[in-house]
Amino acid sequence: MSAPLLSIKNLGVHFGGLAALSNVDLTLNSGEVVGLIGPNGAGKTTLFNAISGLVDCQGTLELDGKTHDWPKPDQLVNLGISRTLQGVGLFPDMTVLENVMVGATKFARGGLIRAALGLDGRTEKALREQAMEALAKVSCTSIADRKVESLPYPITKRVAIARALVSDPKILLLDEPAGGLGAEDIEWMNGFIKAISGRCSILIVEHHMDVVMSVCDRIYVLNFGKVIASGDGASVRNNPEVIAAYLGSAAVKK
Repeated sequence: MSAPLLSIKNLGVHFGGLAALSNVDLTLNSGEVVGLIGPNGAGKTTLFNAISGLVDCQGTLELDGKTHDWPKPDQLVNLGISRTLQGVGLFPDMTVLENVMVGATKFARGGLIRAALGLDGRTEKALREQAMEALAKVSCTSIADRKVESLPYPITKRVAIARALVSDPKILLLDEPAGGLGAEDIEWMNGFIKAISGRCSILIVEHHMDVVMSVCDRIYVLNFGKVIASGDGASVRNNPEVIAAYLGSAAVKK
């Protein structure tokens, strides 16, 4: 069996005297969709921030079976890692296409600024083509020239995913992709995640349990910064510690 695409061992994150994460182990294999769930404040986004180089942490990180230093944010794309944010994080006064092009700078020899200024026409054309391909994946090519500020929220979620996909990542971190969406858009998101899992491995933080149970091969449950359960949907759903974490210990006794 090949080594996991991503392996985290004994991850710890402390803010002053508070342990936000303690001794967290997690693996993500090629082609997998792995869910990360838990009550508010359990440490899910902190784990994403550790992988993304946004917080100081301790522990071991392995990529493709090789031990690696915890990355800095500007190293993620070259490591094949991309991420979305809870609040989409798009530039409202830029067009959809321009926002996605920001995520394609990995392919720009002169960088996005040079391309945007027309200093390298070939590079700008390549970036636009790459961005349009990413928009096609989320069915948004028809709005490429619209300003983001004019879009409904569910569409901005798709654009944010396109920006994350444009760098052709091996690992995609999705932070609450179904947050704020209605039933129809959640159904689209479920189908989309399943469709792209053949192109990259996905680690997903999500509060919508129907989404997690529908798309994830395995699930990790965090509570107070520690992994309290892991496994497939059925085993996690019926785990007494998980039930207690979400519903309180009284629910386990009934």
